[in-house]
Amino acid sequence: MTEAYFTNPLIFLVKTLFGLYIALVVIRFLLQWAGADFYNPISQFVVKLTTPVLRPLRKVIPGYGGMDVAALVLAWLLKSLELITLALLLGLNRNLLGAFGWAVPALVGLVISIFLFAILIRVILSWVNPDPYNPAVDLLTRITDPILRPAQRLIPPIGGIDLSPMAAMIGLVLLEMLILPPLQWLTGSPF
Repeated sequence: MTEAYFTNPLIFLVKTLFGLYIALVVIRFLLQWAGADFYNPISQFVVKLTTPVLRPLRKVIPGYGGMDVAALVLAWLLKSLELITLALLLGLNRNLLGAFGWAVPALVGLVISIFLFAILIRVILSWVNPDPYNPAVDLLTRITDPILRPAQRLIPPIGGIDLSPMAAMIGLVLLEMLILPPLQWLTGSPF
């Protein structure tokens, strides 16, 4: 009981601190992928927090096709380190190098979750008709448009109501259900 008393808060801290920073790195990658405005104050916040760690990686990992490969590698390395730390805290001392594989399904799940939350926030904001020049609205639009556009082409608005976000979210959840279990099985992920 005493061990769990200290272990659970430590696990919470590891998951929270690593999770927040990894999410920022992934969001930075997605912002570049979506062609977001990097002069946007929110983009600047993400860039300022991630650049110090990314700068050394960029010297050895070049971009490819306009994509920031160093950001993906950093997210993967950080997720691997988080999973190694969690495995040690939980007493899972078997093959800790496997964490480098375990990180792959975890990052795929994170990307899908980011898209799901971004679409949900965009839908909620559409109900209150926010200022279209708001920096957060612009970024949400940039990140979610590549996912929503195909759904909008398939499902036109019905009675003035756009059902494409619901279709996109259902598609993302199905994708998560179909992709994550095989990836977790292939990598032997205990998480």
